[in-house]
Amino acid sequence: MSTPRLALTQARRCVVKIGSALLTNNGQGLDAAAIGAWAGQIAQLRARGIEVVLVSSGAVAAGMQRLGQKTRPHALHELQAMAAVGQMGLVQVYETAFQRHGLHTAQVLLTHEDVTDRERYLNASGTLRTLLGFGVVPVVNENDTVATDEIRLGDNDTLAALVANLVEADLLVILTDQAGLYDKDPRAHADAVLIHEGRAGDQTLEAAAGGSGALGRGGMRTKLSAAATAARAGVGTVIAFGREPEILPRLLGGERLGTYLAPVQERLAARKQWLAGQLQVRGRLVLDAGAVKVLREAGRSLLPVGVQSLDGDFQRGELVACLGPDGREVARGLVNYSAADAARIIGQPSERIEAILGYVGEAELIHRDNMVVV
Repeated sequence: MSTPRLALTQARRCVVKIGSALLTNNGQGLDAAAIGAWAGQIAQLRARGIEVVLVSSGAVAAGMQRLGQKTRPHALHELQAMAAVGQMGLVQVYETAFQRHGLHTAQVLLTHEDVTDRERYLNASGTLRTLLGFGVVPVVNENDTVATDEIRLGDNDTLAALVANLVEADLLVILTDQAGLYDKDPRAHADAVLIHEGRAGDQTLEAAAGGSGALGRGGMRTKLSAAATAARAGVGTVIAFGREPEILPRLLGGERLGTYLAPVQERLAARKQWLAGQLQVRGRLVLDAGAVKVLREAGRSLLPVGVQSLDGDFQRGELVACLGPDGREVARGLVNYSAADAARIIGQPSERIEAILGYVGEAELIHRDNMVVV
């Protein structure tokens, strides 16, 4: 067992995401036999005292199969209709599969608003934790029937990362139709080599990621992005081939399968986990190199003097991203001043805020307690 894989053997709560291509056997309809096999593996983990939240794709694909549609629709209302039809069959198959092992399941449908609104975030977190306490396996999906383009989470890889944040998981497992992340596209290069271990958020890995399949919205890039999101909360991610026999017990036994992307930082406090999971920022602040160093190495607040420019029409208390001089995101947090006021004080020392604005709210543009470094 490689040293990074030791973390997998210590996981007591994990989120498992299964993609559309696996669940539907590449569009042939829901694969009840495969779902039954995964249910059996999850039952093994439960017997070992490991709690599991299942994030399942497949509703749209299952709806397409039930309604005889060969091509994934583009119109939002058609996608929502497919999801509504498919979700019924998906839940039925899961319930039957887990009942064979004496396990109850619960359907949980989430939208973007459920993870961006602090109160709804806490409610969703509490419900999922309570279900786990009852020994139930929650089956989570995005609420495609009501989500709009503006508020949708985008793909279930992202959703799985946010659920890992919600339940304070120890591990995120993304099961896909590939063995993991390769150094180049294995479909085009016979000499592609599987990357066994890496760091979540490593920009050099993105060059190896390809596009998405016909059934799903996500590809390897979305899985890397999901791993980076999970890593902000201190959660590691494994990307592995879902049809490998006994894949889940073997992974959590430390076997070197798939690609393990370790988090760079330790687990965050609950409030910062919520901040780390936010997807939509209202504005961006461009910092100088000194401010970047202070945030990353000293863990201090962001002062106006360290900001070079800003973009966006944000209000006080809204989420903004902090970018370094190279354009890469360094941190995100809740800003203490509106965009109009912030534009007047950036680059200035904090003691000049009152003279410039006529009032002083906070000395910091973003306080460290309301910030997460990424």
